[in-house]
Amino acid sequence: MPERITASDVIGLVRPDVDAHVLGIQSVMELLRECGVACASADATVCRAFGRPEAPESRSVIEGWARNQRVSVLGFSYRLDPGEGVRLLAGVVRLLRAANLLQERGGPIKALYFAGLPAACAAVRREFPDVAGVFCGDETPSETLRILGISPRRLPAALTESLVYDEDRLAFGRELIRKGDYRGIVLPDRSGYPEFGTTRDRLTLRLEHARRRRQLPLTRAHMGPYLPDRAEAVKLFLDWTRRLAAGGGLDVLSIGTSQLTQSHFGRDWGDLPNGGGVPLNAPEEFAAAWQAARPMLVRSYAGTDRVPAMARMLEETVHNAWHALSLWWFCRIDGRGPHGLRENLEEQFETLRFIAAAGAAYEANVPHHFAFRGADDVTYVASAILAARAARQAGVRVFVLQNMLNTPKATWGIQDLAKARALLTLARELEGPDFRVVYQPRGGLDYFSPDLDKARAQLAAVTALMDDVEPGRADSPEVIHVVSYSEGTRLADPDVIAESVRITLHALAEYRRLRARGTTPDMAAHPEVLLRTRELLAEARALLDAVESDIENPLTPQGFYDIFQGGYLPVPYLWECREELAPAVAWQSRLVRGGVRLVDAAGTPLTLRRRVERIRGPASAPERKR
Repeated sequence: MPERITASDVIGLVRPDVDAHVLGIQSVMELLRECGVACASADATVCRAFGRPEAPESRSVIEGWARNQRVSVLGFSYRLDPGEGVRLLAGVVRLLRAANLLQERGGPIKALYFAGLPAACAAVRREFPDVAGVFCGDETPSETLRILGISPRRLPAALTESLVYDEDRLAFGRELIRKGDYRGIVLPDRSGYPEFGTTRDRLTLRLEHARRRRQLPLTRAHMGPYLPDRAEAVKLFLDWTRRLAAGGGLDVLSIGTSQLTQSHFGRDWGDLPNGGGVPLNAPEEFAAAWQAARPMLVRSYAGTDRVPAMARMLEETVHNAWHALSLWWFCRIDGRGPHGLRENLEEQFETLRFIAAAGAAYEANVPHHFAFRGADDVTYVASAILAARAARQAGVRVFVLQNMLNTPKATWGIQDLAKARALLTLARELEGPDFRVVYQPRGGLDYFSPDLDKARAQLAAVTALMDDVEPGRADSPEVIHVVSYSEGTRLADPDVIAESVRITLHALAEYRRLRARGTTPDMAAHPEVLLRTRELLAEARALLDAVESDIENPLTPQGFYDIFQGGYLPVPYLWECREELAPAVAWQSRLVRGGVRLVDAAGTPLTLRRRVERIRGPASAPERKR
């Protein structure tokens, strides 16, 4: 296929100012630059004009920008309401024609592309046949280049090899789904130990039983149907739970509770608005969920108010397989809870001490929340290790290390492997007779395509990625959080969850079989992964050392507050409490070769040394100690 975009082209990438989704644009820009294609990004004034194409002043702004930047290809992105996206694109097309900017009118712009939600992309295909291509958000880098009409051969060889790894895993997933053998696999039988399915059953017991039988990993899935009628929603949830339990295959059911369950448990909700999730509001309803789930292990979301009381209730009713706390998160800073950051950390640490006293396992629901707000990969790793250190200091004996892959979804597989290996290396350095790490990877929250066949293939592909984290270990990962393939379109019901578990288990076995035959790469010693892992480890260690040096009593509520407020864990996209947390938000990040890096005003990645110097400012480390 002849290339539509050449080295002489300049691609202008724009979005309306009301749309804050920038990582997709950044990832495309990075990819194009690697191919030697010049890009022109729009500043705030230009973005504002594209958000109001009908305004008289917008025409001069857009025309001036396009001609001054010599834009020959325009990419317009709008990932909010589909109808509004189509309306805005129509306004942009009218403006481009009126300003004689399109090639058909003698102008410089020879091609127009659109990126938006699937419904918007479908409407654009119907209503704007002259649009050269659309992007729904689930494209791989290679698919992006094909839509743009750019040959992947223009990428540097080392980069091409990295992207081939992701393409090959997706091809593996497509073939696995095409064959459909996963539907007939024999699910593991977890029975055979005395505590199985009883109130005495625990995560560690099931793990050891599965290890002895060489049946790892355990599988965990999330379920929480919502209906406006609370009683009907609870009834449906219990029915779904019984169906999952009868089907076998799932080891751990995570109850996806509603927002009011988390923030107003046991109170009269009245007319308060509720979010998605099952609206449980009494201990008896949680106890009924545990009974319906026999013989699965059960766990649930933590509370966002009266967090210790919620943890005690979960321990008493569902015998929580493990507790999950978000530490800095699920409070005012992300709009998920009523407390300020200081008060939230006090409750979280009190709950951590209860979990330790109860002898329960604990998961830090932490690093991906930093990644959601623009944090770099070093912050992702360091935040998880700080959570693990705090757990060990509190007396927790079993730490479930959650690792959300594909976050952001433009992350390359080799970078995900490096992040995972850095996480595991640092976490396992904490292990000893009284502290054990259980590795639990999962697919990304927004990774899965709305195209369900592609999403099934992606589920198999991300399972292969999980196995490549420690390809020489048959007992790793110990637990897989199975994200249902319908995540991109609709709530997962028991049938979707059961199918997702089967895809995951079969993909893991098949990928290992292919590796043993030598027909799929062994990523254990992949040089680029090893290099990235070493770099991440060095930078994460240096950042953690800076925290230890600068923050008095870092593993306390006040210490965690000082770490966040002081800018040690940057979150440039945090929207709430920005004034209070100014040092934490005063950063820029962008995608660089498939990973997220902090950058300076010119877009140049910051070294860890420059980063720490900026945090400390003119004060020396001893002067910062409190």
